[in-house]
Amino acid sequence: MKAVVQRVAKASVDVGGERIAAIGRGLLVLLGVAAGDAERDAEFLAEKIAGLRIFEDGDGKMNLSLRDVGGQILVVSQFTLLGDCRKGKRPSFTSAAPPGEAERLYEYFARRLKDMGVPIQTGRFRAMMDVALVNEGPVTLIVESR
Repeated sequence: MKAVVQRVAKASVDVGGERIAAIGRGLLVLLGVAAGDAERDAEFLAEKIAGLRIFEDGDGKMNLSLRDVGGQILVVSQFTLLGDCRKGKRPSFTSAAPPGEAERLYEYFARRLKDMGVPIQTGRFRAMMDVALVNEGPVTLIVESR
């Protein structure tokens, strides 16, 4: 599993002109599920991301986690994170998990965060989504389970 984690002042997802999710301060997580990923990958990423100390403390140091600042998470599925651009001009997505398995693990990841008490919203799996965000910092990290 691969996640692009962005610290945001706010973020939202629209599908077909309708707002389906929105958060205030927190994290936007773009999540890609690879072939061969399992629940342990989702558990690892959920624990890692919820505990990342990437919010500033009173001294301006990145020392606080999402939980410490009372932030929210917006999780958006994004299989294109698994795109391989090393050959040619068109990305290959052969390393992405099949849609059914990817959706199952995407939902499992979201449930793990919710079970940890993290306020979470999600995009819509396999939908064409318009994702808007205000990246705070900017702070953007790539977190992988392998």
